[in-house]
Amino acid sequence: MATLHLTGNDKADDVLSKDPLALLIGMLLDQQVTMEKAFSSPAVLAERMKTKTLDAKKIASMAPEKLAEIFSTPPALHRFPGSMATRTQQMCAALVAEYGGRAEAVWTGVKSGDELLARLQALPGFGEQKAKIFLALLGKQLGIRPKGWREAAGTYGEDKVFRSVADIVDSASLSKVRSYKQQMKAELKSGAAKAAAGR
Repeated sequence: MATLHLTGNDKADDVLSKDPLALLIGMLLDQQVTMEKAFSSPAVLAERMKTKTLDAKKIASMAPEKLAEIFSTPPALHRFPGSMATRTQQMCAALVAEYGGRAEAVWTGVKSGDELLARLQALPGFGEQKAKIFLALLGKQLGIRPKGWREAAGTYGEDKVFRSVADIVDSASLSKVRSYKQQMKAELKSGAAKAAAGR
């Protein structure tokens, strides 16, 4: 895998670069926390599980309360550690059932961008937007480019847009993506306030 620079933390980025499951879990956790927090957490998870490489079979077969405890131990791996531990375990169980526990098998050998998008959307916790962002990340940074991948990724597949984690390659692009996300959040908040005022 290519060397990723998603978190601003060399150790966390190294784990993401070498471990496809860590990258998939980072994407799963990327909601209601900062991108840096979401993508740094797989490295912390590996450390707490005393392993260099995360194992989908091991995570899927763990007692749910044990995994929840690992997620909840301060500093918690997510703002909602219990529910995200459950979602992580569900995704790992799906990887075991469909792909022999190998995260990279999700994108290996796909014939088209649409097929890859469908595979990602079938994973627990991956809605359409999350699947498109991850598809763009695979295409832009890891060279996973089945036919029509940009189209399948939608606006996230466009070059130099700095809309998502797919566009982060250094600290400067991380700042641009963070600014874009903050702008989108502010616009959503403003729209919701206007809608409420207009009732």
